[in-house]
Amino acid sequence: MEDLFRSYWWLLFPMAWFVFGGFSSWLNYRKQRETLKLLKTYADKGQEPPEALLRVLDKPIDSDSELWAGATASGSGGDDGTWFTVVLMGLLAAGFGYASWTNMYGQSDAFLIVAMVLGAVGVACLVSGLMKLGRRRSNRS
Repeated sequence: MEDLFRSYWWLLFPMAWFVFGGFSSWLNYRKQRETLKLLKTYADKGQEPPEALLRVLDKPIDSDSELWAGATASGSGGDDGTWFTVVLMGLLAAGFGYASWTNMYGQSDAFLIVAMVLGAVGVACLVSGLMKLGRRRSNRS
């Protein structure tokens, strides 16, 4: 059993991500269920519910936009994390590229593949960020 854990310890991370995703979806489901109860209360009284209450139901139950969007979801107009992702992926790609170049642990091919994938994700995020920046500038004028 100890050897199994030593060999597959990394599976804890995807399993934790899976559990966190399920918990997040459950919380979103409860929020919408409570919103429906509150709307029923307004309907029983014959009152018009507030607009903010109706907007809660417009989002899908499994929407993680509030969780991942950061400042944008709060309405402050902040960044959505694109530039952070560009920098993070670039640094990780550089680190794995260095590990490939130095043939660390004798696994240069594996490190090169990881560096290329992380670099591609970083470039994709960079293009996405530049496109958002261009749209923001064109909307201002």
